[in-house]
Amino acid sequence: MAFQIFSTIRRWYGALGAALLLGGALSAHAAPPETVRIGVATAGGGDPVTWGGSPGSVARNQRWLEDAFKDSGIKVEWLFFKGAGPAVNEALSNKQIDFAYQGDLPSLVGRSNGLNTKLLLASGTRNNLYLVTPAKSDIQSIQQLKDRKVSIFRGTNGHLVVVNLLAANGLTERDIKGVNLDSGSAQAALVSNGVDAAFGGYEWFKVRDQGLARIVFSTQGKDPAFTRQAGLVVRSEFEQAHPQEVQRVVDVFVRAARWASDENNRSALFAEWAKSGTPVASWTAEFEGQSLAQRNSPLLDDFVVGRYKAVVSDGLKLKLLRKSVTVEDWVEPKYLRAALKSQGLESHWTPYDKAGKPLAAPASVASVR
Repeated sequence: MAFQIFSTIRRWYGALGAALLLGGALSAHAAPPETVRIGVATAGGGDPVTWGGSPGSVARNQRWLEDAFKDSGIKVEWLFFKGAGPAVNEALSNKQIDFAYQGDLPSLVGRSNGLNTKLLLASGTRNNLYLVTPAKSDIQSIQQLKDRKVSIFRGTNGHLVVVNLLAANGLTERDIKGVNLDSGSAQAALVSNGVDAAFGGYEWFKVRDQGLARIVFSTQGKDPAFTRQAGLVVRSEFEQAHPQEVQRVVDVFVRAARWASDENNRSALFAEWAKSGTPVASWTAEFEGQSLAQRNSPLLDDFVVGRYKAVVSDGLKLKLLRKSVTVEDWVEPKYLRAALKSQGLESHWTPYDKAGKPLAAPASVASVR
């Protein structure tokens, strides 16, 4: 009797084990998605809508992702968000997108709020920040912003840089009359004297060149700690179910980074980015005296990881993050490593240390976390 019971239990567990193994095999080989959806944290411009300042936009314009998935029948959908990083986080939370191109602060805010994502690669680093005033303003420096009405796009990767720049000049965010405006609204407010000044990026060169604004401060050529970083993240659920598709996306972004890092392509790159509505002259000004390879490297090196850690620290102090984020646990470098190896690019880009200085170690080592 005991033997029969034991045999029955053994058969039951054997069947259960087989079922679990089968279930695991099925989940590990989930059916390919019908569509790969990529959210971009900007309203973009042009027809079709695109953006600039990132190697990812080269892949968008040249339809490299669409070509990569053509044989599998998987469609590629790009979605652009006027609400920038916060709007992208909402779309990730609602599973409306699978990947997101966004800045450092909003991606970490999302992670802190419980969004289960992974950072796959850098895609546009050391982005400059500018302080802009109306053409006839008497403001000449950051110090003169006290009690002035200043546009800040809160919750974006420029927000913390603004806070740190104010602090470096003896001010806090409370010392100014901050107005939360997106890029387009900030431009309209500034040229109509609705605000006294605005912080923003390369989009202001076009306004300056029209004679409607002055740039009175730039982070260009200064401490890289006052720059902004952006990268490509993926929903962890999608990454776990579709690793092959994630690898294809990373492969294409790395290919685009290689092309966008070639100085021989500088003019062509700015022409690609100009399809977003930001003219070539603006990109020329934004990248003046700067290496394309340094700005467009996909490496998750010590500098990039260090800047994300600094954003966590600053975000907690300002209560922009609900809880701390361990960056090392968030970074997933295996797809980047595979892409660098398969494309022969393991030593193509120079890795940088926390201070933004070149490292001697090969990229393939420095990018491993």
